Amino acid sequence: MGPLAQPPPHSGSQPSQERTPTARLEMTGISVSFGGVAALSDVSLTVEPGQVHGLIGPNGAGKTTLFNVACGLVRPSAGRIVWRDQELRRLKPSQLSGLGISRTLQGVGLFAGLTVLENVMIGAHRHAKAGFFSALLALPTADKDDRLLRERAQQALVELGAESYADRYPGSLPYPVQKRVALARALVAEPDLLLLDEPASGLSEDEMHELGELIRAVTTRMSVLLVEHHMDLVMRVCDRITVLDSGQQIAAGTPAEVQANPAVTEAYLGDDVDVEADAAELASGGSNA
Repeated sequence: MGPLAQPPPHSGSQPSQERTPTARLEMTGISVSFGGVAALSDVSLTVEPGQVHGLIGPNGAGKTTLFNVACGLVRPSAGRIVWRDQELRRLKPSQLSGLGISRTLQGVGLFAGLTVLENVMIGAHRHAKAGFFSALLALPTADKDDRLLRERAQQALVELGAESYADRYPGSLPYPVQKRVALARALVAEPDLLLLDEPASGLSEDEMHELGELIRAVTTRMSVLLVEHHMDLVMRVCDRITVLDSGQQIAAGTPAEVQANPAVTEAYLGDDVDVEADAAELASGGSNA
């Protein structure tokens, strides 16, 4: 369907063969308060292995706060995070890579002073075998690492159709291309869990469709937690959806179950709810809140 939808080739030093996802993320009873104001109250969700789990809700619902809890950027005041059957206590963003978790943020978060290739190589660093002193002393193991990481990064850019920008700097690229580079940096780590925060922002309709194809394709090797405003994308790619409103969990289920839930259509579309008509509007992306 396009460069975003192409499956990654596997050979030599390129990313490893596809593997069956087995890791599960469980967030149970998550509550967060800022200055005495409750941003989240007793929210729970489970991202099953090999599934895409959508997190949606109107503006101010608490989606980004919950996403940041999963990233270790926000520490919950109550609740548990369990990953690979182990509880994560005092999770920090620096731990994510070692745990097999990659993320993208609402902005692209690229380093302006590094080329596109170098930005993606940073994401591949969990595969490096040489240590800091090997690199500092320019030992042969460090040279080999650099070559292998460079090859991994090149292949990730090919997968995302961005290989022609490898030597460019992010600031010289259109925003949609920067989004591709940020996604390549997350995928090159070969995570077991991919956290995507509004990956479709700034994309055209065709690019959004290709993104949906890619998200579905990567579930053969990882699970995905997706925060997104574009309801048509969410309903098309997600296996399950959790809906927040004002920090409260108001619904959870399959896309069809969520579409038919009056509490969801009311949260998005107002108090006068015609379930069938409003669910159809929500599914078609008529509300982009």
